[in-house]
Amino acid sequence: MPLFGALEAGGTKMVCAVGNEKGEILERVSIPTRDPAGTMPELLDFFRDKGLAAVGIGCFGPVDLTPQSPTYGYITSTPKLSWRNYPIVRRFREELGVPVGFDTDVNAAALGEAVWGCTRDVENSIYITVGTGVGVGVILGGRPYHGMLHPEGGHIFVERRADDPMPRGICPYHGNCLEGLASGPAIEQRWGRKGIELSDIPAVWELEAYYIGQAICTYICTLSPERVIVGGGVMHQEQMLPLIRQEVRRQMHGYIQTKQMEKLDEYIVPVSLNDNQGVMGAVQLAIDAYLAEGGTL
Repeated sequence: MPLFGALEAGGTKMVCAVGNEKGEILERVSIPTRDPAGTMPELLDFFRDKGLAAVGIGCFGPVDLTPQSPTYGYITSTPKLSWRNYPIVRRFREELGVPVGFDTDVNAAALGEAVWGCTRDVENSIYITVGTGVGVGVILGGRPYHGMLHPEGGHIFVERRADDPMPRGICPYHGNCLEGLASGPAIEQRWGRKGIELSDIPAVWELEAYYIGQAICTYICTLSPERVIVGGGVMHQEQMLPLIRQEVRRQMHGYIQTKQMEKLDEYIVPVSLNDNQGVMGAVQLAIDAYLAEGGTL
């Protein structure tokens, strides 16, 4: 059985893993994200000499996902300046000599859930992660969606609630986008403490649910997903999912009437793969790259 490398490349940590075609994770380590000069040698050393058939990378972005582009496989206009315009796919191919699959980190997580997790029984789904930033992975027809670039659903504009004590969202590009109003740093900016220290203050999480629920209503109306997954550090607050479902029902106001909307506890759901959905999705990216270059399972 061939082995596949998986990299979940995040802004604060790089999760490296080895898995197989069944999605079983056989080895997993976490490496802090520094600059490329400090981080890449550690990543490559982990994957060397493991007899890998291919590597899959789910990467923070924005990234270039157009195979015909001269900068395909590059991290592009990221705010992490040392990684801007970095050719991460080319480096892995040159150093390891194997096919490399590539997508955004949140698309990889969405793919992991679609292949092995809680959306494997539907063709169209979205995965929302709310943490240091907000990202949205979109699965259409069982595959990650790419258009002109890739979905940047964390930066859709949302209506700021009038009683929000923070006068403007923290996103330097947009202010009142979802990330600017609902990310972990936005919570800290608004209330003066990290979310983990605010667990027992209902107003914090009711406002958070208002913004996330509003965004999910927009995704429902535009993408019509058959299931919505919500993950990320902010969702470690147990009260969040019930509050979000409540807000979606209230804000949708009966406009969309489907069997899914009648059972929001089965429609808007938590992650299901024990925080391995990102690396499991990267394993699938590796499998796809291996098969595309003539490999067999």
